[in-house]
Amino acid sequence: MQKPIRHFLSLRDVSRQELEALLEAALELKRGEPAGSLAGKTLGMIFRKPSTRTRVSFETGMFQLAGHAIFLPADGTHLGRGEHGESLADTARVLSRYVDGLMIRTFAQSEVEELARHASVPVINGLTDLLHPCQLLADLLTVREEFGPDLSGLSIAWIGDGNNMANSWINAAGMFGFELNLAVPKGYDPDPEILARAQSESRVRLSRDPSEAVAGAHVVCTDTWASMGQEKDSADRARAFGAYQVTESLMEGARAQAIFLHCLPAHRGAEVTTEVIDGASSRVFDEAENRLHAQKALLLQLMA
Repeated sequence: MQKPIRHFLSLRDVSRQELEALLEAALELKRGEPAGSLAGKTLGMIFRKPSTRTRVSFETGMFQLAGHAIFLPADGTHLGRGEHGESLADTARVLSRYVDGLMIRTFAQSEVEELARHASVPVINGLTDLLHPCQLLADLLTVREEFGPDLSGLSIAWIGDGNNMANSWINAAGMFGFELNLAVPKGYDPDPEILARAQSESRVRLSRDPSEAVAGAHVVCTDTWASMGQEKDSADRARAFGAYQVTESLMEGARAQAIFLHCLPAHRGAEVTTEVIDGASSRVFDEAENRLHAQKALLLQLMA
């Protein structure tokens, strides 16, 4: 019997138990233990936004699993032809006849959802302006390596923009029940629907004070102040986020063994100082590597 199609558009598309199993599988892959194979399988990778980590980790992951990946930049397909281009629905129908899975990195969450509605193969959200679930898999894997499999007793601090990474951390808190304290400037809050749902399920708190958020934290996270597509607002954002820089002084308010995470690319001297990102508490390059292992586990879960 054919396996039902599963998509990964949000962390909420899997149960906590499935997510824990996925993270354990990722650790096994990282240790080099025998895994499944995607021999003969192809992943189509649609990019409306540029990328380093997303493209290289998915492409390398497919190669290591004996499969193949096809890079589909927006300007190299009919999707990139504006109003005269091919619709997402027709693109999904066509590509589903060629490939065994699709990954898309784009702006609107609605585009990922439309692709999934019309695809007859699994669709993976490689990033949208609303969510970045693949990065959260890597982040949770990094935290799990540091503090063990039970995440429920941890305190996580998010400092900065209420962006797709903040929204994804909020989803994770709702699933695992760990404490999440967000310090976000007024006017840059996370998605209200995602926040309200998580606050009804778990210990998620929103404040304006970074020192309050990091107090007693096991993990301190941040991201760039201006994401792709927000560059024109960078001067306004720099003023709004000036007090939200992660410094050594701010890290001192966290637990002695706290770790620092950043999904990269980082703007050193803006959202984080060089001393922190290169310091003993930083796990940003372990985190970047873990994109590969977590996504290989995800690809096997969806496409094997």
